[in-house]
Amino acid sequence: MLTEIKADLFRYVPQKYTFGNLLYGLRSQGFRYLFFRRLKYRYCKSRTLTFIFRFILKHYSNKFGFQIGGIIGQGFYIGHFGTIIVSNEAIIGENCNIAPGVTIGATRRGDHKGAPNIGNMVWIGTNAVIVGKIRIGDNVLIAPGSFVNFNVPDNSIVLGNPGIIKPAPYATKGYINNIYGTNIREIKN
Repeated sequence: MLTEIKADLFRYVPQKYTFGNLLYGLRSQGFRYLFFRRLKYRYCKSRTLTFIFRFILKHYSNKFGFQIGGIIGQGFYIGHFGTIIVSNEAIIGENCNIAPGVTIGATRRGDHKGAPNIGNMVWIGTNAVIVGKIRIGDNVLIAPGSFVNFNVPDNSIVLGNPGIIKPAPYATKGYINNIYGTNIREIKN
């Protein structure tokens, strides 16, 4: 099994990989969408399979409301059913959570022309909007309803619209569960 898919599955089913756990994980809309997205974009070499996965992904995109582009790190977790939009230019790190109603978009003008680069261990709450060529650091919690169009340092919480940054050494502790890998061990303790 591929490492990225194993990491995604572990976020939904925190047990050792088995085929049964894979089937159980596919019951979740978020994991099912990610599974076919990873197969299509990262591991598919055949034109026929690419066509099949494109069809399946389009179906799930319409059914679930997910429009997720860009580069997504392993251990990505979609919290609940609902519209999620991620720009094709965005970069999202490892072990990140995203909730319904989130928009991660690119801007086409101004000082921050481009799309966000989001670090590892980031929790993004419901209806948060992140836009522009900005950097969101590691271990950042973006509260529900926040509007972020500025750089956010590591170990922070962003609250409100306009967003306010509050330093927090354990910002995502208790929010990001079933962490796959060892990229940020101190948050698990």
